[in-house]
Amino acid sequence: MNAFDWLGAEAFTAFGQRIIWSDMIGNTIGLAALALGWRRSILTWPAQLLSGLVLVAAYASAQLGGGVGKQLLVIAVAAWGWRQWHLGRRQAQDGSIAVRFASWRERGLLAAGAVLGTLAVGGLFTLYPSLSWSPWADAYIFVGTLVAMVAQARGLVEFWFAWLLVDLVGVPLAFSSGLAFSGLVYVIYFALVLWGMRDWWLRTRTPAQALEGAPA
Repeated sequence: MNAFDWLGAEAFTAFGQRIIWSDMIGNTIGLAALALGWRRSILTWPAQLLSGLVLVAAYASAQLGGGVGKQLLVIAVAAWGWRQWHLGRRQAQDGSIAVRFASWRERGLLAAGAVLGTLAVGGLFTLYPSLSWSPWADAYIFVGTLVAMVAQARGLVEFWFAWLLVDLVGVPLAFSSGLAFSGLVYVIYFALVLWGMRDWWLRTRTPAQALEGAPA
């Protein structure tokens, strides 16, 4: 058995649902990545990249081509975000990344990107049903995840709001796709998102934390 076959194999069964190794390992790393993002640690990006690599196997085993494509794009955005934070022109006094609220222009661009991206990806998934059995929900999560990662790369508090909106659809979709561990992780994500949102929000109110400049 090669590594890919092992990742697609069943780890155990819980509540009548098969838990596969890739789903469990990839999402556990994803939880660690979100916690590191909460702490504004640059390690959040290599963790997100590794999570994406493992989850490619999870979505492939569930025959969700759209999910595989999403994870490949997540990997690319994680590499970009890692570079943005490494450049670190928004350093906080403790050496971590300083955070801020987006300007209204930035919010408009993020919202427009989310709407147009969802329409484009949803349309693609509809034209090619083999990519996703739930095209619009999958497209919403796909694009929402990318919007959240872009906002995170720029140190925007809105990153957490984007993840919150993704979770609202991600939980039922994961369970209905047979990826039970992903569904459970999305529930835990929801709690982490609320705590992380509060932490970043409070940090925007501490003048000493915010310096001029932003990642390009």
